[in-house]
Amino acid sequence: MNQLNSAFTLFLSLLVEAVPFLLLGVLFSGLLLFFVDERKLVTFLPKNPFLGALAGSCIGFLFPVCECGNIPVARRLLMQGVPPSVAIGFLLAAPTINPVVFWATWIAFRDQPEIVFLRVGFSLVIATIIGWVFSAQADLRPLLQSTVARSLPLPKATPSDQADSLLQSGTYWLGVSGAQQRLSFEALQQGASLAVPMNKPLFQRLSLLLDNTVQEFRELGSVLVVGSAIAAIIQVFVPRELILNLGQGPITSILAMMLLAIVVSICSTVDSFFALSFSATFTSGSLLAFLVLGPMIDLKGIGLMLSIFKPRAVFYLFALAGQLTFLLTLLINLYIS
Repeated sequence: MNQLNSAFTLFLSLLVEAVPFLLLGVLFSGLLLFFVDERKLVTFLPKNPFLGALAGSCIGFLFPVCECGNIPVARRLLMQGVPPSVAIGFLLAAPTINPVVFWATWIAFRDQPEIVFLRVGFSLVIATIIGWVFSAQADLRPLLQSTVARSLPLPKATPSDQADSLLQSGTYWLGVSGAQQRLSFEALQQGASLAVPMNKPLFQRLSLLLDNTVQEFRELGSVLVVGSAIAAIIQVFVPRELILNLGQGPITSILAMMLLAIVVSICSTVDSFFALSFSATFTSGSLLAFLVLGPMIDLKGIGLMLSIFKPRAVFYLFALAGQLTFLLTLLINLYIS
């Protein structure tokens, strides 16, 4: 009974710390979705593959989206004819390299500021390198799903195309006969057009913003609850000796936290609070592995990523991200921790 009480207390403490940042992230994403026309940014992106990958990795600072929203954004970038290095850099880095996530990580690890800056730095390095590597593929069509490949390069925009937006949060909208309805995952896979009601009256946009916030908070909140419960159960019910032995090994601790990041699939807005619960028993490198890899690769994002790329391309992305994360965080464990 004492263990149950401890687990419940830890579970509630994680939720109390994380929920405000989740709500802030959802609100910020929704405001950008419904009130910002970001299409002009595309014309200023560099054509050089390396600089393009670097620029794409930094776009999240201007247009923050979590890992629930970066995939359709990257898809629209590709369909607009943006260089692949830019789209892939954004795809991998945006969930981490944005002001909301930076602030949440700072609050969680304010006693370990190096974790905050290394998380941003490693995410930027990994996303830029992978975007640059993919730019070596002169024609990206063989790696893309047919619905996306057929749109490259995008034909001259029509008036209806001008209404499309790159900013898509975890909830997607599709205009049908003057009404708004939620865009399902199946519709996204089939290449449905993403439209943002920028030309709607202010009152209607505020109403859509409220509905979008409620829907997205409900979806991401459920993931947060599950993730917090897993963290609490592991901390309380798994033998302390096992956690210490696993968490202090320079290699085993990284592998364990990388696997946990993929399986738990917690939102990047609040994953720092999840990782904080392991800070007393796991190495700094392993905490960074969780914080860097999780937003790039998790189970809930695989299906959406397959709406853009063929399976072998997704495997390449995952393999490169996993290897680079392991090597960088291993250096932290061996030479800095």
